[in-house]
Amino acid sequence: MVKANVPEAVTIITNGGGGGNNNNGGGGGQTNRGQIRIQLKPRDQRDASAQQIIARLRPKLEKVAGARLYMQAAQDVRLGGRPTRTQFEFTLQDADLGELNSWAPKILAKMQTLPQLRDVATDQQTQGTTVQLKINRDTASRYGIQPQLIDDTLYDAFGQRQVAQYFTQTNSYFVVLEVLPDLQKDMKTLEQIYLKAADGRPVPLSTLVNADSSGTGPLSVSHQGQFPAVTLSFNLSPGHSLGAAVKAIQQAEKEIGLPETVVPTFSGSAAEFRSSLQSEPFLILAAIIVIYIVLGVLYESYIHPITILSSLPSAGVGALLALILFGYDLGLISLIGIILLIGIVKKNAIMMIDFALDAEREQKLPPEKSIYQACLLRFRPIMMTTMAALLGALPLALEQGTGSELRKPLGLSIVGGLLVSQFLTLYTTPVIYLYMDRLGAWARRWRKAAHLPEPVPEPAAGEAT
Repeated sequence: MVKANVPEAVTIITNGGGGGNNNNGGGGGQTNRGQIRIQLKPRDQRDASAQQIIARLRPKLEKVAGARLYMQAAQDVRLGGRPTRTQFEFTLQDADLGELNSWAPKILAKMQTLPQLRDVATDQQTQGTTVQLKINRDTASRYGIQPQLIDDTLYDAFGQRQVAQYFTQTNSYFVVLEVLPDLQKDMKTLEQIYLKAADGRPVPLSTLVNADSSGTGPLSVSHQGQFPAVTLSFNLSPGHSLGAAVKAIQQAEKEIGLPETVVPTFSGSAAEFRSSLQSEPFLILAAIIVIYIVLGVLYESYIHPITILSSLPSAGVGALLALILFGYDLGLISLIGIILLIGIVKKNAIMMIDFALDAEREQKLPPEKSIYQACLLRFRPIMMTTMAALLGALPLALEQGTGSELRKPLGLSIVGGLLVSQFLTLYTTPVIYLYMDRLGAWARRWRKAAHLPEPVPEPAAGEAT
């Protein structure tokens, strides 16, 4: 079925029943999980991207009875976290396993109702069939059999004990002691396992233990930081960003009244996103402060560096508009493009302000004439450098080949930011320059008036001097 619906596939590999590895939430040793790996043709040999193929397969595979299917594009770089069936991770921790098992399904059900999320999954599996064996100590003591012998016998039969190792010229092999796999599924196997009593008589294991198979329990208990943990994973719905999903999950925690003893944390890519989101404003602010200091030293002014920095907001607005227009999120790659814009766009204002200040100081021109002359003379260099940067980023914005999903936001943010800032800064920079010059003149007059000495009152007539 999968092969028929994925003509872009080169190979399709399946494994199940606990085989394979844990990458991307595969079998991981649990018999109720499986994995299908689809290798696609190179990007230039297919029309659809990996996400488009997933969107096409999802409604068809959801109709498979008795199975829940999760799909995600393979990630070349995983940012921490544990392997899951979907892309982003949300982990709950609690010292009390019972409380954790009680609250994890509640937050899972709430997350499944959020429109920002899809394919919400959990690694919690608490309804596995269990068999509990209780040793009948009175019966065991009558046969002279110690509980440790019963425990060792059970491990020999069902625990895969390594009893020997032999070597060949090319490899070594372990000898594993266990009952046949078919017998491991039948409770009557206990009647076929015998222990030796103190007098040498064989005693069936079923005589010494009472088996109860009516209960349920977890197939496995994950831990993180020495505490039991449950990982809830999710993908993003189309048209929603990771930032909106994080806020929706935090709001869901408050709505259901998650107790303080249950500690929620984001893991993997979601955790790195939150960490970078918290530090990005400070990094950008530090970069702007450094630029301001360098420009202030260069022009020996507190005012005109602000004129140059005033061109930056228009570049950011243009980059965001381009990303919104083409349906891309503000991610790490697009943020790199915005940071590149800081250096590219800033040079437009530098070329005008530098020429205007030089005309004021050398030719003694008034500010209005100096900035007007700077706009006329520096228009062509500004357009040439802007077009060189814009045309250099245009292939990134238009490419459709392999890896274009990663590089396209970079090109779009640069092209959009340059287009908008180019149209705006040619008009706004001269205006801001004149207003900043007037502000600087007013500040100089204010400082001069503040430092003037107070007038000495003249003595009145008839007074001795």
